[in-house]
Amino acid sequence: MNLPNKLTMFRVILIPFFVVFMLVYITTVDKWIALVIFIIASLTDLLDGKIARKYNLVTNFGKFMDPLADKLLVCSALICLVALNKIPAWIVIIIIAREFIISGFRLIASDNGVVIAASYWGKFKTTFQMVMICLMIADIPALNLLTGIVMWAALILTVVSLVDYLAKNKDVMKDTK
Repeated sequence: MNLPNKLTMFRVILIPFFVVFMLVYITTVDKWIALVIFIIASLTDLLDGKIARKYNLVTNFGKFMDPLADKLLVCSALICLVALNKIPAWIVIIIIAREFIISGFRLIASDNGVVIAASYWGKFKTTFQMVMICLMIADIPALNLLTGIVMWAALILTVVSLVDYLAKNKDVMKDTK
């Protein structure tokens, strides 16, 4: 269990704490605690990959668990935000559907011996989704316009990154057997 894998597991462990502070709204401080937890978890996502690549600590466990931890964190946050009426459910459905489609696509590619690396569109998508989630958790009225713009940008990048993955890797779906 190297440092990047420990960071990934730490991110997974933070998720239930994040959800509790998001949904068990006892005081106004809870949303700020949830925000701090989400930011810390998001930063571990940034750090674990950089450390793994820089120090050649990439493992099969990390390849599997890191994207899963990312999806669990983002999907948990989005579902909480739907429960709190801060984001329309249809937007979250599109975002989660994209994650399922890409995961399935990567599984098929892997079965054919093809590794699909993260694209810049996917990285932009993730960045905008995480910023959107932070803005929605903070729920600062003066930032409502910015929050809306970031939400639409995240949605557009979600769709664009999906189309980009599918277009660049369309050969993966060809039946070669």
